[in-house]
Amino acid sequence: MHFSIVPGDDILSELGGIIFSWGFLQFIVAFLSFFGFVLTSAMILVLAERKIMAWMQDRLGPIHTGPWGLLQTVADVVKLLLKEDIHATQTDKALFLFAPSVFLAPIIAAFAVIPLSPYVGLPGVVLATGIVYYVAMSSIDVIGVIMAGWGSNNKYALMGGMRSAAQMISYELPLVLALVGVIMLTSVLAGTPGSGYPGNVGIGTIAIRDIQDFQNVWRPTGIGILDFFFQGFTPWAWFFLIQPLMLVIYYVCGLAETNRAPFDLPEAESELVAGYLTEYSGMRWAMFFLGEYGNMTIVSAITTYLFLGGWSGPGVSYLLGLNSPGWGLLGNLLAVAYFITKVYLLCFVFIWVRSTLPRLRADQLMQFAWLILIPVTLVNILLTGLIYLVVSSLGLGNLTNFVFLTVTASFNWAMLFAFIWIVGRATTATTRRAQAPSIRAQRMESPAPQLPERAGVAGGGGQ
Repeated sequence: MHFSIVPGDDILSELGGIIFSWGFLQFIVAFLSFFGFVLTSAMILVLAERKIMAWMQDRLGPIHTGPWGLLQTVADVVKLLLKEDIHATQTDKALFLFAPSVFLAPIIAAFAVIPLSPYVGLPGVVLATGIVYYVAMSSIDVIGVIMAGWGSNNKYALMGGMRSAAQMISYELPLVLALVGVIMLTSVLAGTPGSGYPGNVGIGTIAIRDIQDFQNVWRPTGIGILDFFFQGFTPWAWFFLIQPLMLVIYYVCGLAETNRAPFDLPEAESELVAGYLTEYSGMRWAMFFLGEYGNMTIVSAITTYLFLGGWSGPGVSYLLGLNSPGWGLLGNLLAVAYFITKVYLLCFVFIWVRSTLPRLRADQLMQFAWLILIPVTLVNILLTGLIYLVVSSLGLGNLTNFVFLTVTASFNWAMLFAFIWIVGRATTATTRRAQAPSIRAQRMESPAPQLPERAGVAGGGGQ
């Protein structure tokens, strides 16, 4: 048996080669970009929420701290960092202290499979099972909610934690089923002759970056202006046009997963306390809300990649195709700008919904998930498969994909309008059913006696 001893200089040279390599530098830039994006995104969204809600409700919003109130969120962060961390003496200390970290860590980890641009992304971007990884990470934060409720040693916190956990688990099912429709589209389109779609015939993908590539069908034409705008950017092929109902359902489930309005029952005025957050204060309390706004960002990011073409936009692929460091840097900056713009536009919808819709009751919330969302997503899966079987049996040749996408989009848009009508009718019916006892009680009450008229008033003239 022979042993070889590696000199120390060789080890240092290898480490130096790794540290100063382009790949390691790319990893450091991507890591700092994502970590900074998650932390600063929460601060930006808190300020944006206050400003947008004030604008929608005809108020001023923050105006005193900093110019135009822009430093209000910074002041809040400083206050939370300096605030004393108070908790009851009879709590389960280990669960109580670790719950915020268990809630926040999976949200940050989920960004490992989401690229900011073609060259800014963590190593997890190339993961072939990106959607499975994201779903797994989004499911772990339920454990943090249960830990917070149980570890608080407070019956109200425990009840609030169990209700929130039941809500998150219930809406996890239609969320996953809504993504199945997109995966089915990639399986149908993959590698079909003459279509330009990537992959092998009949083999779809669950990699987030690959799903973005399926939404690009442009072929270079040699016309500079057209190639500049549309190379890598074909919004008419984005999946939200084919599966609009699944986009709406996924986004609604994202609202419920993040405990945002109208699904924010722990914050409802009818509750005695703030659910699983009752015993938390200071920075640990802030970590839960950092996780909430991080969840808003990641739901919007996944929606962007699966339905809205990801970071694609005019000029990105064209500039990257020039194989020039300067133009490549500009292309990456454009990609980051397009991606962040789409994400924040979807976050704006989160805020818009909070400013517009009233909260659901607990029974309405659970009925909406189990009686409406899950059946609708299952019908969409069956209908998509049935349409493909019928269209593929017609022998249309190169027109098969076009006919399949057209028919699927037509049915999905029709289902979207039917879904909106059904939700409106169901909401009205459940509200009337809940108000019926009080309405009957009011009708059964005898009318209040009228006061006698004063002398001289009935005559009208007066003396």
